[in-house]
Amino acid sequence: MIVKMTSKRQVTFPRQVVEKLHLKEGDRLQISETPNGILLRPHRLDFEKLAPLRTLIRPELPAPDLDEVRHASALKPSLRD
Repeated sequence: MIVKMTSKRQVTFPRQVVEKLHLKEGDRLQISETPNGILLRPHRLDFEKLAPLRTLIRPELPAPDLDEVRHASALKPSLRD
């Protein structure tokens, strides 16, 4: 499969790749160099790494408003990864 990079360093992935990886607009991709070339894969949270935090959150606290968190992080560049 061959893709072309634009002058703005953008690449359009074929539909079959996007569907197979379950990608959507705004998803992040991780790029790694390997001896065989470049490895590209979706960057997703590893929820197992978050498991130890469960004991630090009090059960009586309300669930966070994720839309509010996303909006706040979009406005503050320091909160982005």
